[in-house]
Amino acid sequence: MKLNLYRRHRLECEAGRPEDSRSGEHDERRKGWGRKCQCQIHLSGTLDRKFSRKATNTSDWIEARRIADAFEQADSWTGQPTIAPVAPEPAPSESRVSITDACQVFLTNRESAELAPATLRKYRTFTKQITAYADARGYVMIDQFTPHDIDRFWANWKLGARAKGKRLTTLRAFFRFCVNRKWIAESPVSTDIKPPKGASKAANKAPFTDKELQRIIAACDRVKVEWKNENGPGIWTGEDLKDLIWLMVYTGFRISDATHFNVKRLKVDQVFIRATKNGGDVFAYIPDWLRDRLLSRAERCGPRPFIVGRSDRLETVTNIWRRRIAKAFKVAGAFDEPPTPHRFRHTFARILLQRGVPVADVADLLGDDEKTVRDHYARWVPERQARLTKILKDAFQGQPKPH
Repeated sequence: MKLNLYRRHRLECEAGRPEDSRSGEHDERRKGWGRKCQCQIHLSGTLDRKFSRKATNTSDWIEARRIADAFEQADSWTGQPTIAPVAPEPAPSESRVSITDACQVFLTNRESAELAPATLRKYRTFTKQITAYADARGYVMIDQFTPHDIDRFWANWKLGARAKGKRLTTLRAFFRFCVNRKWIAESPVSTDIKPPKGASKAANKAPFTDKELQRIIAACDRVKVEWKNENGPGIWTGEDLKDLIWLMVYTGFRISDATHFNVKRLKVDQVFIRATKNGGDVFAYIPDWLRDRLLSRAERCGPRPFIVGRSDRLETVTNIWRRRIAKAFKVAGAFDEPPTPHRFRHTFARILLQRGVPVADVADLLGDDEKTVRDHYARWVPERQARLTKILKDAFQGQPKPH
């Protein structure tokens, strides 16, 4: 005969129910039952033609049902029925992770680290490339990559030495991330893969000279674009370009920072650049005439005066202005080095260093460390040139010379 299970509430019932009151499993599942308690479950019924009640010494309904089943099978209240132990649940098999999911989790992890937008774009580019390679090979799961695949993937990168070296660092970081999360047993990136020769060499920066800068500004006067869309006609001229170029030259902003510049960062004759790692704020000087131009532009276009389209997406706005500046570069004529908007940032550093600003201060203004500034802008550091000149002068002192 089926035994009846019920909970018998005690005086110290956590749910505050009356002493010796009873509730069944069905009662406790009803909506609005309220708090649960740990009062013991009892069983009652007739076995071997004898009615009796027993405490199960448990407050768990599943365990109490197992105990009741054991008594029912024995059909006796006497003795201790054999209660089969709970079979352990099989260990869950480690589920395989898809390449798409692995890339998404990796990007989310990088985004949570609050990296610079430019750095995040490089990670996104990498994940698109490795996903495209996997699609071409018919791979779906991250554990399908082999060292041979990585060799082939690495060999197909058409990049310069430094860029390829940085991409290798990203490749290793991605698969190390997968290993740490136990998605793969070991990284398929072999230690035999080495960065190309010259990957660790600091890139030579190419600032614009003063003459080149004057040519670019003059070329802006010959650039104008008119358009017409659903919002009506519009026009942008070289004056728009000059405002952006001067902002980059006077602050060292990257083009992405400049195009998303907010006039709230203006402080009389200064502009807020960034907060340094030690918590101090860094400001750059801007002349009154540039401040007035930026404020005037903000009155026409809003507090972020270089976002003049319908989208404020970083890549969209930046690419629009890149194309506009490219028109001025084309009009300005030939350059010794390919002109790019980033060279305005190098120009900012060059102007400061040539005028004797200490490397530490230039590093603060650029948001770089001193070593990076020395490595990339060494030829414009006066004290370095003076030191090397003195070394050479002392070394050749007393050497033979014409009489």
